[in-house]
Amino acid sequence: MDLERGILQNSSKGKESWKTVLTLAYQSLGVVYGEISTSPLYVYRNTFSEDIGHSETNEEIYGVLSLVFWTLTLVPLVKYVFVVLKADDNGEGGTFALYSLLCRHAKVGLLPNCQLADEELSEYKKHSCGVTAERSLASSLKSLLERHKVLQRILLVLALLGTCMVIGVGVLKPAISVFSAVSGLELSMSKEHHRYVEVPGACIILIGLFALQRYGTNRVGFLFAPIVCIWLFCISAIGLYNIFYWNPRVYQALSPYYVFQFLRKTRRGGWMALGGILLCITGSEAMFAGLGHFSQLSIKIAFTSLVYPSLVLAYMGQAAYFSRHHDVEQEYHFGFYVSVPEKLRWPVLVIAILAAVVGSQSIITGTFSIIRQCSALSCFPRVKVVHTSSKIHGQVYIPEINWLLMLLCLAVTIGFRDTKLMGNASGLAVVSVMLVTSCLMSLVIVICWHKNVLLAVGFVLFFGSIEALFFSASVIKFFEGAWVPVALAFVFLSVMCVWHYGTLKKYEFDVQNKVSISWLLSLGHSLGFARVRGIGLVQTELVSGIPAIFSHFVTNLPAFHQVLVFLCIKHVPVPHVRPEERFLVGRVGPRYFRVYRCIVRYGYHDVHKDDNEFEKDLVCSIAKFIQAGGGACNSSNDEPEKGGRMTVVGTCSTSHPLLVSERDEVDVDIAGTSEANKVIKPKKRVRFIMPESPKIDTDTREELKELMEAREVGVAYIIGQSYVRAKPGSNMLKKLVINCGYEFLRKNSREPSNVLSAPHASSLEVGMMYQV
Repeated sequence: MDLERGILQNSSKGKESWKTVLTLAYQSLGVVYGEISTSPLYVYRNTFSEDIGHSETNEEIYGVLSLVFWTLTLVPLVKYVFVVLKADDNGEGGTFALYSLLCRHAKVGLLPNCQLADEELSEYKKHSCGVTAERSLASSLKSLLERHKVLQRILLVLALLGTCMVIGVGVLKPAISVFSAVSGLELSMSKEHHRYVEVPGACIILIGLFALQRYGTNRVGFLFAPIVCIWLFCISAIGLYNIFYWNPRVYQALSPYYVFQFLRKTRRGGWMALGGILLCITGSEAMFAGLGHFSQLSIKIAFTSLVYPSLVLAYMGQAAYFSRHHDVEQEYHFGFYVSVPEKLRWPVLVIAILAAVVGSQSIITGTFSIIRQCSALSCFPRVKVVHTSSKIHGQVYIPEINWLLMLLCLAVTIGFRDTKLMGNASGLAVVSVMLVTSCLMSLVIVICWHKNVLLAVGFVLFFGSIEALFFSASVIKFFEGAWVPVALAFVFLSVMCVWHYGTLKKYEFDVQNKVSISWLLSLGHSLGFARVRGIGLVQTELVSGIPAIFSHFVTNLPAFHQVLVFLCIKHVPVPHVRPEERFLVGRVGPRYFRVYRCIVRYGYHDVHKDDNEFEKDLVCSIAKFIQAGGGACNSSNDEPEKGGRMTVVGTCSTSHPLLVSERDEVDVDIAGTSEANKVIKPKKRVRFIMPESPKIDTDTREELKELMEAREVGVAYIIGQSYVRAKPGSNMLKKLVINCGYEFLRKNSREPSNVLSAPHASSLEVGMMYQV
């Protein structure tokens, strides 16, 4: 898959044609807006489950409609469409993207191996919306965050908490959407038969939904977009019919006057009912999280032109019907289907079930995306990430998370069997994510956009107050289902914190035990070791110095390769690193040592290449560094980037320092002794040819020749296998976290992608015990 080309195409979203924008807007209906589009299925039912009554004056139904209208207008339309979508991280959205944006504008990130050279990346540049004085409140806030590690940890935990609540929504939203859609069968069968059909039917649909995820967002989006279009047309058409047929004056209820009337009359019951009204904006966060799959303009067009008007008409239509039918409270509990004309109920039921499946798709997609971001930035255990599109970089599928979500979703469906309990749980998770977004967004307004602090305070006070009111109405239902997202968030947050803490401690051990370059220089011209043919790649997380694993290796086996490369593969807090900026190459010691340091930088949404492509790019980058006249020596400087010795080098696709030829080879893997067990695998073999150029001096030509000869012999991967233990004398909590928690996660998570892609026949593992 030509994913790197796809990334470049997708990074230029701002220059897309209108045809492309409209295509993306259409496709976003099936991926982003399915969740919020299905909210009419359960909003009124959950709201009126709080026994607020339905009097002949219609004050309650008008008040609920007014609250739904203004909530839809203020949160998804004003907050997300007009403000939050502008805070994209080079085209990426979501809670963790906001955190990444803050990390680049202020030194608040906790990634251990950051370098000054990373700030020179094209996508690292700070898109400021204004100029701030050095002594302004914004600068003071930035300095305060940079000085205090405690505030940085709080900021990270806040971002992780938002991530955990997104995962919680990924569990709860499919359950309530599908269960609410299937509940329409209650109008077509007896209650005795209905209870035996509702739960099994919802579970079968959910299993099918999660089984579809492996086909990817692109195929699913084009499959689901027509369903959402039909669903929005249905609910808006039925809404218009109900308005004109039952109550044409229902539009008067859009006045905020009815909100105050409703709250004044219902008091505590009205406040409790806010937990049901909150469900009308579930899916708002998906607009922001979906930026990685679509463009900002396409998401705005789809919402303002189709989704928002359709939802308003649907809620108005339901309210118009209920205002003329006061018996629905006892018989059908304000269900969606009772407001649908009887002849249309079966077709609408089928479309609703399909739309509920689509609605669940959007949050599942967002969950995959945000977990991938966390994993890339060392905040979540490594998982398998499958890229399902060769054209659009953000479309991924994570098998382990997919099946885990499915099991949890089935458990919620079977355990609750009630939309009220599911709604209470889903509402708390949704409003928690929105509160986290508001807090991080206020910091972005000040630190990244350089706007007045009063603007940020006004933003967080206005929207934060609305969300805090909804939060208070949701959290009071803790024992009525709202405990589920809290429990899920606690488990996932514990996993994330343990993994991040263990990763940091492991890196600190590497830094403290690294060997100085002066040790290598003291060995003299021959380095005191036998040199064998080929290229040796010593994989390390260090960006300077010599890893302890190498000294441990040569102590037990006093020989290494004629060309030695200390390879560091790291992620930086940007979505993508351009291919021409991928590699940082420098020397370790004098030129005749033939020892190099290569730092390979990936964004948190970048795709790691397979071993053949990676080896080709690596050799090309070193060759280009040599041809450009790389520094003769880094002396004893353990921070080469500070000494100006590291050179930014692109991949083979961006430069050709050596001539490259490819030929097909056949590898035969023999699994047994019989002919039937032979497996034939075609493979591309890359060969480098020295360019004939009079500009290349003798020393450079000799060095390039030696590099090509070593590449022809082969590449060996020297991989460290660490076993982490807490230091003797550590407290019990640290021993529990490191010895039990981190080690369990490490053993049960996947190896880094660079380790998995290394050929087993060319790999050498060196074990070390880490006491942190």
